Amino acid sequence: MSESSVVLDRARMIIQRVVEEVSKAVVGKRNVVDLMVAAIAAGGHVLLEGVPGVAKTLLSRAVASAFNVEFSRVQCTPDLLPSDIIGTFVYRDGRFEFVRGPIFADIVLVDEINRASPKTQSALLEAMQERQVTVWGKTFRLPDTFTVIATMNPVESEGVYPLSEAQVDRFLAKIPVGYPSREELVEIMERVRVIEEEWPVRPVASRDDLLFLRKAVWNVYVDYNVKLYIASIVEETRRSPHVLLGGSPRAAIAMMQLSRALALIEGRDHVTPEHVKRAARPALLHRIVLRPEARLAGVTVDDIIDSVLERVEPP
Repeated sequence: MSESSVVLDRARMIIQRVVEEVSKAVVGKRNVVDLMVAAIAAGGHVLLEGVPGVAKTLLSRAVASAFNVEFSRVQCTPDLLPSDIIGTFVYRDGRFEFVRGPIFADIVLVDEINRASPKTQSALLEAMQERQVTVWGKTFRLPDTFTVIATMNPVESEGVYPLSEAQVDRFLAKIPVGYPSREELVEIMERVRVIEEEWPVRPVASRDDLLFLRKAVWNVYVDYNVKLYIASIVEETRRSPHVLLGGSPRAAIAMMQLSRALALIEGRDHVTPEHVKRAARPALLHRIVLRPEARLAGVTVDDIIDSVLERVEPP
């Protein structure tokens, strides 16, 4: 057995254990769990979009528990300051000492990110891109496993600050979290007491396993024709008359890496067109900007992605 096969076998075991463990806490959202774990395994940040009460925070906590890494939460409000997230210097015993903020955890949940002011949102930019922060001219490294999971409510319009294109582009994936079905809702009601009394998610991986996964994802084979398929999808998003801003090279990379991680979850050592189709929506949803007249006509980004996937022939 080749070294690459050994690496992929171990990676498959790790990522599948994590997915199964997270699913113990989250009812009926297997696709959301797969996409979220895949995005984190691919080394990306995640944007969860959904109304309050659909398990966005629960899902984030469950992933951190399964990987057994440090987890912190930031509740965004309009008066939240950058120093509340990053940290600041305080004067102690005759000298200035840096007190670290919650951003120095392995997985950071930024709840209702669109409620934070643009100044505070921008404080996350350097951290998300460079995995470091700068305070008073001094640079501090963040953990190698540093991951931002941000949530936002798509319904509210008052007291919110839309994220800039540069900000949303830092997220590898945007994952909509919808309402459960009636049967799933019944199961949630039956399980809520168990979850309240005893947290069901156990550590099944480690920080080192997460770092290993992020390297192993690159070993998943992507055929040249599959790469052409990804490039064609991204290129096609820019041709629609309804689109002001289409997919960028970063969108193509995000789709490829997400496809690789999804292949691992399914036990594959190579990416198929089906993996690409599954990765397309979370990789493109936040990267396509519609023209104002298209929005007024009721066209959605989902419509554009559906149309693109129908037009572009898979290999």
